[in-house]
Amino acid sequence: MIEKREASELCTVLDYIRWGTSRFNEAGLWFGHGTDNAWDEALLLVMHALHLPLDSKPEVLQARLTTEERREVIALLERRVDERLPAPYLTHEAWFCDIPFYVDGRVLVPRSPIGELIRGEFQPWLQGEPLAVLDLCCGSGCIGIASAMAFPEARVDLSDISAEALEVAQININRHHLNQRVRTVQSDLFSGLEGCSYDLILCNPPYVDARDLAEMPAEYRAEPEIALGSGDDGLDFTRRLLREAVDHLQPEGLLVCEVGNSWETLEETFPQVPFMWPELEQGGHGVFVIRREELLAYRKFFSDR
Repeated sequence: MIEKREASELCTVLDYIRWGTSRFNEAGLWFGHGTDNAWDEALLLVMHALHLPLDSKPEVLQARLTTEERREVIALLERRVDERLPAPYLTHEAWFCDIPFYVDGRVLVPRSPIGELIRGEFQPWLQGEPLAVLDLCCGSGCIGIASAMAFPEARVDLSDISAEALEVAQININRHHLNQRVRTVQSDLFSGLEGCSYDLILCNPPYVDARDLAEMPAEYRAEPEIALGSGDDGLDFTRRLLREAVDHLQPEGLLVCEVGNSWETLEETFPQVPFMWPELEQGGHGVFVIRREELLAYRKFFSDR
């Protein structure tokens, strides 16, 4: 807790950003849910507590806080230290593909490198604009909703095993006024999507292996474990996906899936399969692209593992 004397010495917006930065560094917080350093994290939280945009004029930094504003700022900064929650769980907002999304502890914080591929409209792999898109393991719905905005003629299904995650996804569908083209479907992989087929399936599944899951910082353990861990090698879900996706893709359809640090294990497990690994200029790794025809040709390998 901040001491009264210490609080009395903090006057301006800049004072509280600097103080928050020091506390975050002192506490050894982990960053990676929208910011990558203590200063940016403190800036984000202070400006949120003060209901000020991040791109406010520099003069705002010298503005003095009221007593009530000080309480609000200190309370938020201290929650970040004491509870080790990712900042977006405190602000209930995260940005993905330059689009704001509501988030809370029911879903992962949006950060998938698939966003870069959405911006590039999945070129050069996608053959024409997709009319039917599936965001599998959708969480907040960020990947599917961003795709709906990129492809204005497409109908998009947001699917997740978690009913709580789909509640968050529906909040974001409503927020962006997409109810006529985007819907939620509760499903364990494709079990609730019988008879549905798509031009494009996008998936950010659980892919963290058991060792990495056990060693994760507290900020990542605050996220739903069901959306992170996937067996000893991180590929339990992805194996099922590779076996079943072919039955839900249109001819020339495309599967795009993120497997993060488990990409090497995937390559070692299926050395015959020609996974395509896009170069991601904006950071991130471990996203593969594969066509329906390739999934069909190598289906026997997926069935054997």
